[in-house]
Amino acid sequence: MLNAIYLYRISHWLYVHHIPLLPKFFQLLIFVIYNCSVPYKCKIGKGSFFNHGGIGVLLNNGVVIGEGCKIGNNASIVGQGPYRHVPRLGNKVYVGPGAVIQGPVIIEDYVIVAPNAVVTRSVPAYMIVAGVPAKIIGDSRNLNYDIFKNESFDEGVKEYMKPCVKEV
Repeated sequence: MLNAIYLYRISHWLYVHHIPLLPKFFQLLIFVIYNCSVPYKCKIGKGSFFNHGGIGVLLNNGVVIGEGCKIGNNASIVGQGPYRHVPRLGNKVYVGPGAVIQGPVIIEDYVIVAPNAVVTRSVPAYMIVAGVPAKIIGDSRNLNYDIFKNESFDEGVKEYMKPCVKEV
């Protein structure tokens, strides 16, 4: 299946093997097709992927994403002036849709960044962060499910979705 991460891997391979012009062509192709910026100078580990093909994802040059990470649509992983360094994500990091990770921060392994969170500080391993600015709200080891599995096993609905039933 052709998606932004697949095209990125081609462009990064071309870049690493010093093949001129083609990496820039693939970066432009990613932008035109998926409306996202995934530079060939980034490093994205094996098994990492973008949800929904990577629509709207924005990465700065030099961003490092570990193995087995899940990046939501419209997520931004960017630098912050005047700092030269950009974010580094460890392994098995989940970045929710619309989340922003900004600055020279390190997001350690098994971290969950909630949708629309704005992360401006480094996050220790196994933490769940949410909010603007993002704060630690939990520990990912305490979840009763694996956020990295693509399972759809629960047929129920959340409590607030159930219709109100008044007893007569």
